Amino acid sequence: MDLDTNTIIQRVARIMIDELKFEDVTPETFDPDIDLVDELGIDSMDLATAALVIRDEFGIRIDEDDYPKLTTLRRIADYIEHRLAEKEQST
Repeated sequence: MDLDTNTIIQRVARIMIDELKFEDVTPETFDPDIDLVDELGIDSMDLATAALVIRDEFGIRIDEDDYPKLTTLRRIADYIEHRLAEKEQST
């Protein structure tokens, strides 16, 4: 699975919009650097829900200890890229 950062950001944005019922935003207009917790008010339960969908979408493991690091779409995309690279190296 060879994905670039922008593609991952778009897919994560779609997941966030769908799972958290964001209105008036599209994957194309979702700011990848906006803080999901501080600026959008996503709580830990919302993040856990989104993490499960992201895990299934990309086939990666997301450790609960890493949730606090996943505060923007860009950071989530970087995390996914890192996990995918690890997964690829282990196969």
